[in-house]
Amino acid sequence: MYKKINSKIIKRLNEIVKGNIVSAPGKMQDYAGDEFAGSSIRKMPEVVVTPQNSNQISEILKLANQERIPVTPRGGGTGLCGGCVPLFGGIVLSLEGMNKVLEIDKKNMMAVVEAGVTLCDFYTKVEEAGLFFPPHPGEESAQFGGLVNTNASGARAVKYGGMRNYIKGLEVVLPEGEIITIGGKHMKDSTGYSLLNLMIGSEGTLGIVTKVVISLLPRPQVMYTLVVPYKNLYNAIGTVPEIHNKVVPMAVEFIEHDVIPPTEKLLGKKWPCESGAYLMIIVDGASDEEVFGTLETIGKICLKHDADIQSVDEISIADTEKRQQDVLEIRSNIYQALKKGTIEILDITVPPAEIVKYLTMVQKISKKYSTWLPTYGHAADGNVHTHIMKVRTVDEAEIEGWKDKYPVVRKELHEKAKELGGIISGEHGIGLVKMEYLPLSVDSVQIELMKGIKKLFDPNNILNPGKIFDMKCAG
Repeated sequence: MYKKINSKIIKRLNEIVKGNIVSAPGKMQDYAGDEFAGSSIRKMPEVVVTPQNSNQISEILKLANQERIPVTPRGGGTGLCGGCVPLFGGIVLSLEGMNKVLEIDKKNMMAVVEAGVTLCDFYTKVEEAGLFFPPHPGEESAQFGGLVNTNASGARAVKYGGMRNYIKGLEVVLPEGEIITIGGKHMKDSTGYSLLNLMIGSEGTLGIVTKVVISLLPRPQVMYTLVVPYKNLYNAIGTVPEIHNKVVPMAVEFIEHDVIPPTEKLLGKKWPCESGAYLMIIVDGASDEEVFGTLETIGKICLKHDADIQSVDEISIADTEKRQQDVLEIRSNIYQALKKGTIEILDITVPPAEIVKYLTMVQKISKKYSTWLPTYGHAADGNVHTHIMKVRTVDEAEIEGWKDKYPVVRKELHEKAKELGGIISGEHGIGLVKMEYLPLSVDSVQIELMKGIKKLFDPNNILNPGKIFDMKCAG
């Protein structure tokens, strides 16, 4: 189906990107996979190119279409489902060289960035301008092209929504080389079909995002983080609906204690309290008076739901930027602390009111198969991260027979989540790893429509092939 890259094609690519090319096997190792825990899905590209502008990307795609060569776009490689794995070899097109923040437009409260800009660099520029970009997917080395392509969100989606809420325009290079501009610096758009929303979350299968127009907000004047201890996770989760009915926090996260010690060890930082489980709640507002009132309300609700404290005064409040950063860093690095023993981290999302039932089901499956399934996630939006582990604790030897248990446990978790009205991914995407479970969340008619869209945009199936669904079965 695809042509292998020869010296003639290498020469032409070299001319297009003016020497920004990697072809030595040792140097291409870093482009073979993402942060998915298993190494089995890593695939070596035949060549890596790092273009510096959209015109170069256009020429690369024209050449790839002509020669029938697969092209896999790549951002920061922080994905968790094999979305940037070059499954069929070919060209890895890395956006790392397109890393400029082109504009911070204070009058329109918009920013324009190239696709290779990292979250970390963007946050710095936005904060310098006195503005705020709410989404925080966790890994700040993630690049904007990847964030758009996976519709990333993170903890702050409860109050502010995910990436889709802030993307107002895109420059995209289509698979046959056309460069198009979608949307722009306007807040409303009812002008035909929304190609903008079609591109967001398309996982690099319909086009290569090169520039992004981003909506910004005023910076919150006050932001505090609470860590509320509970003896068990069920009491913690049971608190969330009442909190959400009374106030709208920026984030509400639930965490079991067993994932905290390995993360503390990894980072050399200390979690502010100790119990069986925790809610991490972030609250922002215009003044201390406003936020303290919200904190008081939340504290009373937590006490009512059997938080492991005697009074509201015992709740740990991170009230400085350093303390808040320490708490957030521990929460954001749980995956890294568990990664060595992780087979896969799931991204299941259920209706928020069903989280307790989901967690009960996880505990039953854990006992049934004698395996460790640590679970944490976004309590107020139902996005739950369950680790399927090959160890019983971080430092223990591997569980006997884990290779046989893994597919069975994985299947049962997804099927039980479906019974609760859940879907297989809330923010990580489908990529390569979750393709087999797509029909659990999306019916056959919708999948065929998706395949038809893919075929229209990419008739030769050169762009990130083998992701989301199998085009070999397309009509």
